[in-house]
Amino acid sequence: MVDWRQHLTSDSAICHGQLCAASTRVLVTNILDSLAEGATHEEILRSYPSLRAVHIEAAIAYAAELAREESLLPLAEL
Repeated sequence: MVDWRQHLTSDSAICHGQLCAASTRVLVTNILDSLAEGATHEEILRSYPSLRAVHIEAAIAYAAELAREESLLPLAEL
């Protein structure tokens, strides 16, 4: 699995400090939203020319890590 920390960055001077693909202004949330909507990796790469395939893999690895953390601290009952 890709180490997402090597490919995603957060800088308060870029996109208000939100997590982005390194060396881009593409938010990780945009990548994950696109995947959730059914976009293929190729479609995402066409939509965001500054992205590389490893950025998508890193976004997925980041989301997986968040999901593992959530299993340790379950969501409150709705």
